[in-house]
Amino acid sequence: MNSLDMALRNLGRNKRRSLLAILSVTISILVVIFADGFISGVIDSMTRNVTKDDTGHVNIVTTDYAERERFMPASAALSDSSAVIAAIEKTPALQGKIDQVVARIQFGVVLSSASETKAAHGIGGDPATERGLLMLDKVLLPGGAYCDQRGTAIVGAALAKDLGLSVGDTLKVVTEKADYGLGFKKFRISGLFKTGLDTFDDSTFQIGLDDARDLLGLGAGASQVLVMLKDYRESDAAARLIAATLKGDGFTNLRVRSWTGIGDTARVIQFMAQAYFLIELIIAFLGAFIITNVMMMVVLERKREIGILKAMGMENRRVLSLFLAEGVMLGIIGGIIGTALGTGLNALLAVHGMDFSAITAGTGMPMDNIVRPGLHPLKIMGLFCMGVAISAIVAFLPSRSAAVMDPIEAIRSV
Repeated sequence: MNSLDMALRNLGRNKRRSLLAILSVTISILVVIFADGFISGVIDSMTRNVTKDDTGHVNIVTTDYAERERFMPASAALSDSSAVIAAIEKTPALQGKIDQVVARIQFGVVLSSASETKAAHGIGGDPATERGLLMLDKVLLPGGAYCDQRGTAIVGAALAKDLGLSVGDTLKVVTEKADYGLGFKKFRISGLFKTGLDTFDDSTFQIGLDDARDLLGLGAGASQVLVMLKDYRESDAAARLIAATLKGDGFTNLRVRSWTGIGDTARVIQFMAQAYFLIELIIAFLGAFIITNVMMMVVLERKREIGILKAMGMENRRVLSLFLAEGVMLGIIGGIIGTALGTGLNALLAVHGMDFSAITAGTGMPMDNIVRPGLHPLKIMGLFCMGVAISAIVAFLPSRSAAVMDPIEAIRSV
């Protein structure tokens, strides 16, 4: 009889103890799979929002703009954003990997109504593309319309309330133009939006790209070009390819950056991913640790049996493999059940989502109110393998103690 057959038979000798170990591993792997899916959903949400709302997966600006980005200087804008976009879209290595390439203008303004004045953040973008990017049309309050027509704007509900404005009223915008002159323009408020993020709703408004160019005197320019990829994890490689393409096409004085190198949000997201992986590892170890207790008890109870087997010529390495196989089998069985339950739970929650509106409203964090756990088959398989590997690790010490046991002393001790 080989070691695997013997190990499987031995697991049935004390079914209650084996079931306890399997249950412990099952619960730990279930928690790990669920936690990883949830954290993955949160990180994906934060990444998606910070990139579509601000940086893109790859961000192209002038060097001057990058150095003074916090001021959003119109004087440092790209002179011809369409030419930059055309060069990016023709990059052979990025064919099939790009989702969108858009020009966007961001600028600081002073908004005024008949009685109130307030500093705010303006966003100018092509209405057709921004419907699929900022997607503010999806959070418009009833009675409002998107800013599809020239001379219209949509305004954060909290910002409009502070200014005493509503749909149909006139919004007066004053800002500094690209030539350092004063830009002034009136817009009709076509709609009010409410994203649920207080810092966004009380300071932001959106107008069309052409209106923003007229207001700031940019001609065919834009503050930045945003590249949205189908997989944001490829942003670093894409940034290098785009930088090489633009340089080869004669574009100078440009800064091409992956979203991972812009601001603090990317570093926070990366730190979260690393920190939560360590937590998942600890949970898996705690769940599998009961295997150590089970195997220690098994070794003590079967000392005489171990001594007889070794006296009959069973080698140390085979004794080690026998008990190690028992621990690994417990891990495999518990891991399979835990992985199945955890994946099923995440799949169910991914369909319905988890509403965190009450939590995220006042935080200013770039998150959707509805978080859907991530389902990544390769990562799930990796976590299952991690659980089995941990089971083998925690089973090693009791298995080794059985392997090095002196057969005569083992027989006499009983």
